[in-house]
Amino acid sequence: MSKINTVLGQIAPEELGLTLPHEHIIAAYPGWECDPLAKPYNQEKIVGTCVKNIEPVKQYGVKAIIDATPVDLSRNADVMKEVSEKLQIHIVCATGRYTEAEGKWIYFKRRESVKIGDMQTEIYDGFMQEINYGIGQTGIKPGVIKVATGLNRIAPCEDATLRAAARASRETGMPITTHTEDGTMGPEQADILISEGAVPEKISIGHMCGNSSLDYHLDVLKRGVFIALDRFGIEMKMTDQTRVATLIGLLEKGYANRIMISHDCMAAVYGRGGRMPMEEVIKFKNWSFTNIFTDILPALKKAGISDEQIKTMMVDNPRRFLSGD
Repeated sequence: MSKINTVLGQIAPEELGLTLPHEHIIAAYPGWECDPLAKPYNQEKIVGTCVKNIEPVKQYGVKAIIDATPVDLSRNADVMKEVSEKLQIHIVCATGRYTEAEGKWIYFKRRESVKIGDMQTEIYDGFMQEINYGIGQTGIKPGVIKVATGLNRIAPCEDATLRAAARASRETGMPITTHTEDGTMGPEQADILISEGAVPEKISIGHMCGNSSLDYHLDVLKRGVFIALDRFGIEMKMTDQTRVATLIGLLEKGYANRIMISHDCMAAVYGRGGRMPMEEVIKFKNWSFTNIFTDILPALKKAGISDEQIKTMMVDNPRRFLSGD
């Protein structure tokens, strides 16, 4: 059984416990750093905000969080480490890249266009550098690879990332977690990763709850991967009520051992901040690190979902995904 990398070092798989498998300690879209009105970076304040927003999960028994922030969404391993120390919660961070539309790609695109380097190989080299030696000068090693694709298509740079991630996973055993846009391209992601040698049990196809079709979910599941319904509380395009109905349908078909659930929540963000219009606030009124415990699990139990099924999704599956157990 493999050890699991956390921001405070390796742990045994049985130490992981109840886990939220797709969250963000701190993140921001590229470009915030170019905003003259962005709030100055203050790590002490950022850590304090993160601790305040995450600490409530401890009363529900959460022991671990997988932070799925790729480098181009302003991943900050130092903040994760300090938050982990203060809260005594295991945090697993990621190496990885985001979508073509919302990530940082001009550097690799330009290098490839003038034939300085091959994008897939260079992305792979970057993954391996962090997996083997840690992130920057922190010494913190990632425990998962994050990949992402856009809406209804896989862009060339996203394809290169998927293939680079599969190679790195094949060679190191590192698990892969994915971003799908509105629950599209899940089967295609799985096919590319598996075709490049990634082990299905080391793959989690994310944001599946952006799609309410059971056929879509089953199409992905037949490939032997995990799936994550991991945007509970974000109700812009899909309500939690619909997500719960989809999840119940999958559990009734016997897939508890292949599903993980989370929020895709952010404890803090960079930038200038600002208030949303009321109609937007309403769409996020349940978005927090505790929504699963206060709203989703009670709804599942009311529908007859057992404590054992919930434990499988929230304890056993994250452990199996990260450790290969």
